Amino acid sequence: MRFPLRISAFALAGLAAAAFAAVTATAARLPTPLVYLRDVDPSILQDMRYATENNFTGRVVPGYRAGECILLRPVAVALSKVQADLRRKGLSLKVYDCLRPARAVHAFVTWGEMQAAGRDVPRFHPRTAKDRVVGLGYIASYSAHSRGVAVDLTIVALPAANETPFDPRARYGACNGPKPARAPDNSIDMGTSFDCFDVMSYTRSGGITPQQRHWRELLHSAMLARGFHNYWREWWHYTLAVPGANKVYDLPIGSPGIAAAQKHQ
Repeated sequence: MRFPLRISAFALAGLAAAAFAAVTATAARLPTPLVYLRDVDPSILQDMRYATENNFTGRVVPGYRAGECILLRPVAVALSKVQADLRRKGLSLKVYDCLRPARAVHAFVTWGEMQAAGRDVPRFHPRTAKDRVVGLGYIASYSAHSRGVAVDLTIVALPAANETPFDPRARYGACNGPKPARAPDNSIDMGTSFDCFDVMSYTRSGGITPQQRHWRELLHSAMLARGFHNYWREWWHYTLAVPGANKVYDLPIGSPGIAAAQKHQ
């Protein structure tokens, strides 16, 4: 009488193994040594803005078919160490962008050079003319993000507060204005929102409060302790030097059967 039960058990085991193999096969399609950050440290919060309309272009950016953080393994491991350091202080990292497909970098430059505003979102550059964004270094034609060695991030106080959903129809305040007027973000107030094309975004900006400066310095110290280096114009941007990491990836994030087009510098 137990024979049918054994068959059922074997069948269930087979289905589970097949499902596991399918997941593993999908994950394995990431070119080595790229990894999903969730697989290295699922405790790091993710708010992948370019997979949403909540970014300076006002639309989902080409190459972002899903909001998923992908990095070179050494970068993800180093980031996990930063997370462990911060969690002892009741804080957590939150990432906004990780691997950036080369096509997205091209789309950013094209956006910056467009004469017409299109779906431009002025709250991201309230005091900077759009046609100066590229020339001033806020947008570059080449990005370390495309090599999987750069990350845009902030810190969140734990337990993380619930975040009001982003409303694309709402009229949010300028990125350098008071935090309650900006687009919703449950992170600690750093003086500006992410991707704010303004001098207040400079890591050492003199236009922020002592408390905001404290949080920027805390983030900077935590990242520096694990080998990351900051881009002085953007308090949120950090890069890890990884020997031999010279491949530029143009993989569409979130695609079934993910594959990478690689270019060598």
